[in-house]
Amino acid sequence: MTDPAILARIADALERIAPPPAPHADPAAHPAYVWRDHGLAAARVFSPLPLDLLTGVDTQKAALLDNARRLAAGAAAHDVLLWGARGAGKSALVKATVGELRGQGHDVALIEIAGERIEELPRLFALIADVPRAFVLFLDDLGFDEGASGAAGGQGPRLLRSMLEGGAEARPANARLHVTANRRHIVSRDLREQDSPINPRDVVDDKLALADRFGLSLGFHVCDQDTYVAMVQGYADRYGLAFEPLDAIAWATQRGSRSGRVAWQYVVELAGRAGKRI
Repeated sequence: MTDPAILARIADALERIAPPPAPHADPAAHPAYVWRDHGLAAARVFSPLPLDLLTGVDTQKAALLDNARRLAAGAAAHDVLLWGARGAGKSALVKATVGELRGQGHDVALIEIAGERIEELPRLFALIADVPRAFVLFLDDLGFDEGASGAAGGQGPRLLRSMLEGGAEARPANARLHVTANRRHIVSRDLREQDSPINPRDVVDDKLALADRFGLSLGFHVCDQDTYVAMVQGYADRYGLAFEPLDAIAWATQRGSRSGRVAWQYVVELAGRAGKRI
């Protein structure tokens, strides 16, 4: 049997070796944060795109901005799910909305937290609950997969749903979750569940019910060619870059996709060709 005194000395030595946890960044002082290493860190830089540069998503833009403005004003606001095609502007829109409101004088900040850290959200909630400002809690590219364990699998949807529904671990009144996902229901569906003899409909409904907990759900879809060229035109005009529409279309064709992300990548290419920074 191991001597308890030896175990105590080992534990003390390990505590001395381990670096102390970094102090939380002041939650009232910065425009954007990242939750990492179990703590709140100020984002090194926060420079979202101007909101008016995001084209082809006018309906989604208006709805998200109106909801976030309510949050910033201390009024009732929804948690938001932004779902749909990759590169359609979901993440850029969340950040641009925070930037727009800050430019209008609202005291609102963005906090980004990785999906696998969902179980740490109650700790973050406790940290910001009494801070006199609004927070957009940003979970980007969230998805829960069959067969995964912990927050990435079956436990994750239940944890997130409990935080959206209310109760002891619900998010505080000055914060709302803004989640982006490629899947409309966030959780992947396994069709074999429907063949299960044990309440198959209940199993499927339990997983799909997560998306229903968001008061505002915004869909993003693959854009057509004219919209894509208009996106490029908007960026090019803003940064003083000339372009040929056929060249922009060829760029998208080579990538097999038309989206806001591809349009921005093409504009970065244009700026690089011209020797400019953007």
